[in-house]
Amino acid sequence: MDDSKIVDLYWARSDSAIAETAKKFGAYCRTIAYNVLQNPEDSDECVNDTYLAAWNAMPPKRPGILSAFLGKITRNISLDRWKRR
Repeated sequence: MDDSKIVDLYWARSDSAIAETAKKFGAYCRTIAYNVLQNPEDSDECVNDTYLAAWNAMPPKRPGILSAFLGKITRNISLDRWKRR
């Protein structure tokens, strides 16, 4: 699915937005989280937190590049978790 259509699903508050995001960007976000945390369980939890943060951020934000938007959220959540350890 095209990134703009996924963003449109978030704006419509459709539950399928999370599923489409996981399908297209799940491995990408997991890789970012794992590179920071080096722990698969914590990485999966950060990815789930990324989906929630994206859900809460759209609307009002409409990201131009969805992969960069999700990557930044994942990185920040992962770094916060790493600092707490």
